[in-house]
Amino acid sequence: MKSVPRKIETLIEPQPVIEGAGVRLRRSIGTEELDYLDPFLLLDHFESKNADDYKAGFPLHPHRGIETVTYVLAGEVRHKDTLGNSGSIGAGDLQWMTAGGGIMHEEMPQVRPEGIAGFQLWVNLPAKLKMTAPRYQDVRSGKIPEIKTDGGARVRVITGRVGEVAGPVAGIAADPVYLDVKVPPRSTFTQPIPKGHAAFVYVFEGKARFGADGGGDAGLVSHTRLAVLGDGDFVKVATEGSPVRFLLVSGKPLREPIARYGPFVMNTREEIEQALRDLRQGTFVK
Repeated sequence: MKSVPRKIETLIEPQPVIEGAGVRLRRSIGTEELDYLDPFLLLDHFESKNADDYKAGFPLHPHRGIETVTYVLAGEVRHKDTLGNSGSIGAGDLQWMTAGGGIMHEEMPQVRPEGIAGFQLWVNLPAKLKMTAPRYQDVRSGKIPEIKTDGGARVRVITGRVGEVAGPVAGIAADPVYLDVKVPPRSTFTQPIPKGHAAFVYVFEGKARFGADGGGDAGLVSHTRLAVLGDGDFVKVATEGSPVRFLLVSGKPLREPIARYGPFVMNTREEIEQALRDLRQGTFVK
């Protein structure tokens, strides 16, 4: 059977939002335009050299029913939680946190000359794992393999697989792929994506053509934009005179009902009300 290229279905312009105690972000999933891309609930892009945009950080706050994925490109984020975990992640590092049944944590960007830059992605958990025990997968930059393809692209493999190379993050219910891809000018990059999985690209440097052949503006995505990819077997990326850098993310849809309230994402309204009761009664962290 002939394999089918994925083409752009929707182009999303990130929306400015203020979160935490006053951090300026650009949000492309979790907006009126794109509320949810099953199993992905939110994508925020943070990038600033102005300390006033980020220094207030994200003081202690709860999560239940989801996974949060923080990928830092520049600067440093310190984190700690009510389970006694603490540490920091810097440029090139990633933290994949499974909040499960409940965690209270804080994330505080550090004021540095280089400022801060990176992403936070929220991934939904299936009903059977909503109340699982919390866990962290902290991955240092040096543990994330970077490969160079025959076409000259450089790919950091965070989770999923590129050829024979697998990313270090494992055991995630959504069976995700999370790649940081740089493609030089006048080059191509092709990556298989399981049919039926949701997929998007987030272009944050340069521009490229995704899934389309020929000239004009067909399939052209320039920074800073998110493109939702239609179904198919693979995505093909082609650059012209300028390079491109983007995140390529895919995952298996859960196809379950969603009840969401701020940092809680459950399956029913009753479960949300239970989370709020737990928070009030001091029984949130199990």
